[in-house]
Amino acid sequence: MSQILHTMIRVGNLDRSIEFYTQVMGMKLLRKSDNPEYKYTLAFVGFDEESTGQAVIELTYNWGKDSYDLGTGFGHLAIGEEDIYARCEAIAQAGGKITRAPGPVAGGTTEIAFVEDPDGYKIELIQKKFATQGLG
Repeated sequence: MSQILHTMIRVGNLDRSIEFYTQVMGMKLLRKSDNPEYKYTLAFVGFDEESTGQAVIELTYNWGKDSYDLGTGFGHLAIGEEDIYARCEAIAQAGGKITRAPGPVAGGTTEIAFVEDPDGYKIELIQKKFATQGLG
């Protein structure tokens, strides 16, 4: 059976990104490795170990590159939460940026919120009871 292993995003400041995903979003730093020959560092963060089947995020830092154009193709990462209202409150208290307050989607009942990481990537929080449904 196939599965999604990770999503890779390029970051401009690896320490800042690791701090955001671990301290603000509540993930764990699973592993980190440097490649001096090709001048990059990879850090993998997630809510649980990859061996459990959980997909993770690969943070890629290319040495000396401090920002990226997000472009128009990337949308967002999505995370299922038991209580997006409490989660957003905790994220805000930890210094995270809430860009869309929790609540139902326009014209529907699915409850979502959006957070922005330090590099501008959007993270959608979806109330778990709606996570496998369409946004209706």
